[in-house]
Amino acid sequence: MTHSPETPITDDSFTIAGRVFHSRLLVGTGKYRDLEQTRQAIDASGAEIVTIAVRRTNIGQTPGEPNILDVLPPDRYTILPNTAGCYDVDSAVRTCRLARELLDGHQLVKLEVLGDQQTLFPDVVATLTAAEILVKDGFEVMVYTNDDPIMAKRLEAVGCVAVMPLAAPIGSGLGIRNRLNILTIVENAQVPILVDAGVGTASDAAVAMELGCDGVLMNTAIAAARDPILMASAMRKAIEAGREAFRAGRMAPKRFASASSPLDGLFF
Repeated sequence: MTHSPETPITDDSFTIAGRVFHSRLLVGTGKYRDLEQTRQAIDASGAEIVTIAVRRTNIGQTPGEPNILDVLPPDRYTILPNTAGCYDVDSAVRTCRLARELLDGHQLVKLEVLGDQQTLFPDVVATLTAAEILVKDGFEVMVYTNDDPIMAKRLEAVGCVAVMPLAAPIGSGLGIRNRLNILTIVENAQVPILVDAGVGTASDAAVAMELGCDGVLMNTAIAAARDPILMASAMRKAIEAGREAFRAGRMAPKRFASASSPLDGLFF
């Protein structure tokens, strides 16, 4: 994990809960046409971490039904079970414990406790409570939250291994609505910061990386595109370009023009 553009370009990996990753694009598995399209899009994304909604997707809890792990094998991807669809502490904690049982003791989870069905904003009070319970229970918690720098630090303090502030409401495609808050969260974090929710297109992903985020998690932006596989490829490139731009260190914005060519030594 790094938030400094001075890191040597030879190694741009980052670490979550002791695991080293090279792809900074994390992807979800919902809303695709079928499992084959899911497989193709995620392959095109180059993602190493794939998040799965345990309450909505079969990972073994429904024998005889298609199992998403058949097309996204855990020996190839880091599976990130998530608590999508949970609106209270108890259901979120139960869902994580079920995932751990189904995945042979798997501890890395994505926690989200939602406040209401219209906005899908996080209930940050319930999220903090659930995070404390799960961390004490041995889970490695990557946590979805709002773009509040104070709450981000609170979640980090209770032991979350990554904090994932929203860019905009889940599935909205609006892009980053509050760049300054995201920047403040990044600048004060000691754990990886990954934008989660609200990305709509490649430029949104690039902006998140240019702000210094360690990664971006997305689902609808890829799955709801006219061509999900092509969009997955575009997102992969956007993440890489945005990260390179951050590391390169952008020029300082200026109010007035500045000639690209030097004024000294002109021929008249």
